[in-house]
Amino acid sequence: MVRSGHRERHYGGRSGWLRAAVLGADDGLVSTASLMLGVAASSASRAAVLTAGLAGLVAGATSMAAGEFVSVSSQKDAELEDLSVEAAELATDPDAELDELTGIYIGRGLNPRLAREVAVEFSRTDPLAAHARDELGHSPDNAARPVQAAGASALSFAAGAVLPLVAMLAGSGTDRVVLLIAVTEVGLGLLGAVGAALGGANRVRAAVRVVLGGSVAMAVTAAVGALVGTTVG
Repeated sequence: MVRSGHRERHYGGRSGWLRAAVLGADDGLVSTASLMLGVAASSASRAAVLTAGLAGLVAGATSMAAGEFVSVSSQKDAELEDLSVEAAELATDPDAELDELTGIYIGRGLNPRLAREVAVEFSRTDPLAAHARDELGHSPDNAARPVQAAGASALSFAAGAVLPLVAMLAGSGTDRVVLLIAVTEVGLGLLGAVGAALGGANRVRAAVRVVLGGSVAMAVTAAVGALVGTTVG
């Protein structure tokens, strides 16, 4: 008997857009802040730092969108090709495909008789869907969606990149750099915690991981900017 009020929360269906969104926001925040810190460390003017940050936002958002679209489109093409092969095999040799489906269920622990009954029942309604799910491992929740991934990447990158730009506009003098670093660190921590919450992972561990990674990136870029500024200047 199935209890109608029993509900479970799973996070696997979020993997496609969640990966793109978290990666985009993290990249936008870290790369833009690092770029601006590197330029600021070279003793450049406030206008130059802001110009570099804005250019980084636009270039990064469009690049992330294009990269995600191409990558996920390739994944979608592979999924469609697998389905095309399965459809052709079902059309030419349905008995062999039924045997294959039966073997899959036997491998998962069903006795041969029950496995055959399950395979026959699924094949009556939608054999291609049964093979896509149980043989190929395809799932509607995890299907490749290029436009969704590209949009999530571009928007999240821009959202992350806006934070250091706002910090630079709000601050004055040397406080601008301090404020930029502080805002970026807080943003990274929140991003790590939110991403972990959406994915059902440990929030503190994720936040620490993201903050440490971003801090290293900013420190390295600032050091290079200071070195180049000293050498060129």
